[in-house]
Amino acid sequence: MIPSREQIACLPGGVLILSGIEDLKLGKITVSSCLVAVSYGKLRRAGLVSGNAPFHEPEQVLYCLLCKEGGNSYGRYNSLIRELISFGRALAHLTKADKTA
Repeated sequence: MIPSREQIACLPGGVLILSGIEDLKLGKITVSSCLVAVSYGKLRRAGLVSGNAPFHEPEQVLYCLLCKEGGNSYGRYNSLIRELISFGRALAHLTKADKTA
């Protein structure tokens, strides 16, 4: 079963992922859409997105966006990737729980 928007929003980083999915639908390249692109395969398997990855080298695009924003780009990049990993683990747990229920 595909998780609902409410279920996704409750996961760590879920609001960011939902925002990124919407940005990609609108053709926007944002920090959140880059995070979705980084994890596109996992999100596609979960039924949250479809089709091919929206662009190549999303990690590099993400880092460039963060550099343009200024501040500690490297630290922010690492923090966002850790949040993405937490989201992926929580999503796997949620979808696994749905299959066993």
